[in-house]
Amino acid sequence: MACLSDESWVSLPKMLSERLTLRGGDQNEEEELKKTSFVESKRTQYRIEKVFPVYALGISKPESDSIVNSGDLIADPIWDAVKEEAKLGAEKEPILSSFLYASIMSHDCLEQALGFVLANRLQNPTLLATQLMDIFFDVILHDTGIQHSIRLDMQAFKDRDPACLSYCSVLLYLKGYHSLQVHRVAHALWSQGRKVLALALQSRISEVFGVDIHPAAKIGEGILLDHGTGVVIGETAVVGNRVSLMHGVTLGGTGKEVGDRHPKVSDGALIGASATILGNIKIGKGAMVAAGSLVLKDVPPHSMVAGIPAKVIGYVDEQDPSLTMKHDATKDFFEHVADNFKDGRSTGGQESGSGKK
Repeated sequence: MACLSDESWVSLPKMLSERLTLRGGDQNEEEELKKTSFVESKRTQYRIEKVFPVYALGISKPESDSIVNSGDLIADPIWDAVKEEAKLGAEKEPILSSFLYASIMSHDCLEQALGFVLANRLQNPTLLATQLMDIFFDVILHDTGIQHSIRLDMQAFKDRDPACLSYCSVLLYLKGYHSLQVHRVAHALWSQGRKVLALALQSRISEVFGVDIHPAAKIGEGILLDHGTGVVIGETAVVGNRVSLMHGVTLGGTGKEVGDRHPKVSDGALIGASATILGNIKIGKGAMVAAGSLVLKDVPPHSMVAGIPAKVIGYVDEQDPSLTMKHDATKDFFEHVADNFKDGRSTGGQESGSGKK
């Protein structure tokens, strides 16, 4: 599934200089080689400048024999789909052909393409894209867990977001996916003791994507971070597998505790937009938190909570509501809740009235 290599990509000038320093058997062969290399370098330079956007200049595709692409041995259907979609996109929109080639079609695997995209989105004048690519390649290509997660996350976005048209669009455009994958790299660095670099990446995620996830937070696989804007996840928070988080979700502390102080979200939970969950509490497996709720207590498995503060208003039938994405449950369910509410008010009113008499 991964591109296995200890070598990062080299710059075009370096690659050309290596070619120019090759030595032939005799002087004539050496001179001929220099002439050929010079012509090839000029042609390559013209082709690169014409095809690649500015941010891709100076980056060349690795030599075919320097990287072992395990995709030749292990099927990678998601990467195959990304490449095919990029190819079709370039045919339909020629103006994007350079962008698609630089971002996807020039790479050997999903890990390289993802590292390239993330680096170019997060770069700034003091943290260069080439430096970020080295970081992402070094971490992702040596961590099979991340390699697995980036594919499950991409599948989650494709399956659960009706506005997501393709795998290619997830890789290129969705900042929820981008922020999640940069967090995975930052978390790996944090776990290695490289906390300064991990915090630097967290800062860039927050600045560029508007998503603030502490590098120490533990996040599972198959996660949907829909839209992403305004999501805050604290240091000791834990998010299980197959969880869907909408925009504006906060998994925070109460401000009074130290140590383990953030929520634990179990597998398959669905957290609605702008929901705020505070403290070291547990959101049960397959639970659903309605949009705009303030959750301060544990939520039972497969329950539905809503309100400020949130209360249990019912239970969901789905094993993993995060997969069905039915935020409104069913019309019949809410009609039932509304009828009970009306009955309760009318009964209370009659009792109150009889008491006055």
